Amino acid sequence: MDQNEQNLSKRERQELKHEEKVNRQMEEKNKKRMTSIILWSFITLFVGGTIAAMIFLASREKGPEFVGGSVKAANETDWVKGAPLKDAKITVIEYADFECPACGAYYPTIKKLAADFKNVSFVYRHFPLPQHKGARPAAQAAEAAGEQGKFWEMHDLIFENQSIWSRSTSAEEAFAAYAERLGLDMAKYKTDLTSAKAKTKINTDYQSGSSEVDGTPSFFLNNKKIQNPRNYEEFRSILQAAGGTL
Repeated sequence: MDQNEQNLSKRERQELKHEEKVNRQMEEKNKKRMTSIILWSFITLFVGGTIAAMIFLASREKGPEFVGGSVKAANETDWVKGAPLKDAKITVIEYADFECPACGAYYPTIKKLAADFKNVSFVYRHFPLPQHKGARPAAQAAEAAGEQGKFWEMHDLIFENQSIWSRSTSAEEAFAAYAERLGLDMAKYKTDLTSAKAKTKINTDYQSGSSEVDGTPSFFLNNKKIQNPRNYEEFRSILQAAGGTL
């Protein structure tokens, strides 16, 4: 072997050693990088999961925000659905106006809550606003239907068709049509529609909330006014926090 070959072999050995050293350094860097990535991924998942769990628990445990005084407790003169008053742990009293768009928007939420909860009574009280010309006739129609055991059925029809009759010039005719659809005795319905009993019930409801109700709908949880929940989920969590059971 000549001198050039020996020198070349030496250089090759040096280059090989250098390459091996570089490879080892790269492997160490990659190991550290992977360890760092795994660690930060774990931390991110842990923190994210913790925050999500806290948000979930907070939403489930959200209690009512009381914003006013109290109204008289529900009694046998009120219209009640859901749990009977004697069996209820919670009572929700709603003051509403049949022509109020916001009341119409809340209607499906209240109906679903009443169907979902086993120990909550839902009470409807009339609060017809003077600017809504059809609100009082609608309340009278519901009271007249109630005399024949169909208050809630009329209540539902009035809210479900609010966008139609509220724009009509003959809302009373629409209510009469609903009464016929419900199979009511129309002679009795017409008599009860303008009876002193119906008018007194509506006025009594209105007066019972006049000092606390500043808009419709207004909700009272166990007689105390609460901030209106924004949606079904929030209303449900409030009732669950208060002891309501599904």
